[in-house]
Amino acid sequence: MGTKFAVSLMCMDFANAARQITVLNRYADSYHFDVMDGHFAPNLALSPDWIKALTPYSTVRNEVHLMAEDPGRWLEPLAEAGADVISPHIETLHANAFRTMNRIRELGCGTGLVVNPMTPFEDVKMVLPRVDLLTFMTVDVGFAGQPFIDEVLDKIREAVEYRQEHGLDYEIQIDGHCFEGTFAKAHASGADTLILGNAGLFSLSDDLDVAWGKMLDNYERAVGEPAGEKVCRD
Repeated sequence: MGTKFAVSLMCMDFANAARQITVLNRYADSYHFDVMDGHFAPNLALSPDWIKALTPYSTVRNEVHLMAEDPGRWLEPLAEAGADVISPHIETLHANAFRTMNRIRELGCGTGLVVNPMTPFEDVKMVLPRVDLLTFMTVDVGFAGQPFIDEVLDKIREAVEYRQEHGLDYEIQIDGHCFEGTFAKAHASGADTLILGNAGLFSLSDDLDVAWGKMLDNYERAVGEPAGEKVCRD
């Protein structure tokens, strides 16, 4: 099975959000919603209300990347907004890691976990049996357009090996400057899903049908093989 693609909706044209999602439903495997509290990440992004407004247009998985110092207070609003997967940062969970994973499941959502570039893979191992989606940041949190941090690639390879050795089935996702110039090394790391933002998708054309075709051409040229078939939600 080939690489899957998630789309970062923080990078979309907000004035035409519903129309863009209707187009992207034909191509994307999932949507990635960035939620920031202005403290853990030095920025503000999508809110539960905004997510609630967009998810009715989506026909694919809706995953929330929760960048907040107190993730527990956000879980219920995000589930009610239509999140299929909620992904807090390991750096914010402290003594509440297992409690938070359990609560996400109780709310009917898949469990995600996000790892910052400076956080060792060792810090997440105990929680991985309860995780559906493991996301590695290849930029520092907060703003789009930062350069890809190559040092994270060894950590991703470690996660791939650990999954196989321990019989786990978490999906491995890369978040941060995935585009033509980084597709090859991202693919070679063994990651399952790449998140596309401005550089990887939205800057390629205002016409998202055209942009997606260009992205696939860039991917195939960089990697030397086509991407996988889209996985649609029933």
